[in-house]
Amino acid sequence: MGEKLICNNKKAYHDYFIEEKFEAGMVLKGTEVKSLRNGKANLNDAFALVKGGEAFLHNLHISPYAFGNRENHDPDRMRKLLLHKAQIVKLFAKIREQGYSFIPLRIYFKEGLVKVELGLAKGKKLYDKREDMKEKDHKRDMAQAMKQRGRD
Repeated sequence: MGEKLICNNKKAYHDYFIEEKFEAGMVLKGTEVKSLRNGKANLNDAFALVKGGEAFLHNLHISPYAFGNRENHDPDRMRKLLLHKAQIVKLFAKIREQGYSFIPLRIYFKEGLVKVELGLAKGKKLYDKREDMKEKDHKRDMAQAMKQRGRD
């Protein structure tokens, strides 16, 4: 069946070095899944924490379902992530180290289930961000030059 992207966090690659990626499920309510099917999610400022041997996703905004009733969910509630115990222990050890964060990169449907791709990330300094922008501009200029050369 494949994957259907719901939303992604473009800002994460700009602000962080992604060192390792994990796939996790999420504990959701029915109206949250319906909102996600409509693409009503926002990953900006979202992050994951490990508490009491369990991983939770904070600041993920899933808009209330338009046709919901009193059973609608709280849009900014904390959501539990479904990871293996060994993965949680490994992540907790890494997050305790200076400068590491656990950032959601994208949310997608995989075989009918909602999955989150999480990245173990280390924050970039301003000069790293500038260097990435220069490299991106350089690649774009090279591609344009090659395209222009192919027309001549």
